[in-house]
Amino acid sequence: METLGNGWLPPRLLLCCAFWALCLASSDYDDYSQNSTSEQVTTPEITPCPRAIPGEKATINNITYLLIHEATRSQLGSVVTVRLIPCLYTLIFLVGLPSNGLALWVLTTRAEKLTSTVFLMNLAAADLLLILVLPFKIFYYFLGNNWPFGEGLCRLTTAFFYGNMYCSVLLLTCISVDRYLAVVHPFFSRSFRTPAFAACTCTVIWLCAAALTLPLTLQQQSYPLYGADVTLCHDVLPRHEDDGYYFYYFTCLIACAFLAPLVVMLFSYCSVLRALLHSGKRYSYSMKLTALVLFTLVAFYTPSNVLLLVHYSSYDCKLYGNLYIGYMVSLAISTFNSCADPFVYYYVSEEFRDKVRRRFFGHRKQNTTSLKTSKETLPQKSSKDSLV
Repeated sequence: METLGNGWLPPRLLLCCAFWALCLASSDYDDYSQNSTSEQVTTPEITPCPRAIPGEKATINNITYLLIHEATRSQLGSVVTVRLIPCLYTLIFLVGLPSNGLALWVLTTRAEKLTSTVFLMNLAAADLLLILVLPFKIFYYFLGNNWPFGEGLCRLTTAFFYGNMYCSVLLLTCISVDRYLAVVHPFFSRSFRTPAFAACTCTVIWLCAAALTLPLTLQQQSYPLYGADVTLCHDVLPRHEDDGYYFYYFTCLIACAFLAPLVVMLFSYCSVLRALLHSGKRYSYSMKLTALVLFTLVAFYTPSNVLLLVHYSSYDCKLYGNLYIGYMVSLAISTFNSCADPFVYYYVSEEFRDKVRRRFFGHRKQNTTSLKTSKETLPQKSSKDSLV
């Protein structure tokens, strides 16, 4: 005690203070330069973001690398990223490829060309194109976030993935509006609800989807990771581009391709449910099906888009960055909608299943009755509870 009063510190306390100062100094050291180079490479503290991990560019020997922290890099190599996510995509591919392929074949060759059929054909095509790019993402994640297919295919895969996913959302919106007109305004909409009008609408939807994903093809998407023998595709992007270019892009994408369609679908399906409720028990099956359609849309697409919206609207999320892995899992779950579409919209139709059975298990002459789908519900005066 006398020593402390005279201004002197015991030797043990001096050692503790020195050790504490050394720890503080070493904690600020970034271990990016594990390979000796003539250039000093440093980067500020960066945490994962929901859409893409922001990295710092560094050009070494005419090669542009991206730099990220070791803690951030460990999330790229986590079990969730390199095992769970590719397993989910594999399951989607194995289920969605045959189901959408069969649905598209039946709709194009065995179904009468109604308005609802045209929309369903395009929806099956969009789901099928989305599923066909999944093998590239499966190999990418199983290889430990290593993209071996080149920059061009990285841009194309990224554009196809987002383009066909949001194209499906826009087509589902058109289908909901078509069903709303068929149920709530059947006589008013009869003059323009034609297969030709539906085909023109689908053409506009495909052009909109292409325009929405065009910015992804104009920016570099793959970068080698400094200090690791991997090339990342769209998972790590330069910080200045993520905060600027992609901020406006993904905000516009969420507003135009998810929020606005979701509001339209909620209005359409709620109106359909209300109209069917006034019709009595005869349409109880259609009411349950409509509720199921609305539930699948919200359950599959909402989580990933909400996480994306929260990230770009809150600066705190960029600071704490706990949402990246959660967003990637929710993005994989959203593609399950491509598997659910055939079962919810096609296979619930008894006549659809009958046509498939006749094609594969019998050769009886088919009648001229059109294929009934669950997408169009018109009040019928016949005794049969029809979904068309």
